[in-house]
Amino acid sequence: MIEQLAERANADDWLVHRGRRINLKFLLGIGGTDYIVAIRDGRIDSVSPRKLPTDTGAFSIRAANDVWADFWLAEPPRDRHDVFSMVAAGLATLDGELLPLMQNLQYFKDLLAAPRAAAVEA
Repeated sequence: MIEQLAERANADDWLVHRGRRINLKFLLGIGGTDYIVAIRDGRIDSVSPRKLPTDTGAFSIRAANDVWADFWLAEPPRDRHDVFSMVAAGLATLDGELLPLMQNLQYFKDLLAAPRAAAVEA
């Protein structure tokens, strides 16, 4: 689903509008692979595997492969339907400078959930 993150998020005009002042990179950890998600003016500019340990972004969100797979289902199970629910259940971790995440919380929640549209269509 990570392959669809940029396409799905950038196709959502309301999401892009809501994030129009967001310009940052963050790390999205899926299992043993870390991705750097670059956002410019609310649009995902790139999603690329992290090449250097020093490339971290403003904050990081990490969870196991199966947790993200459940999160991206059309109807995710309990404790896997929301990033903070995943953290509270010990299934995900947040790290780094959380201020930009918290200031734009609904944007980031909707951004991460954007691939669910593919599950709904399937």
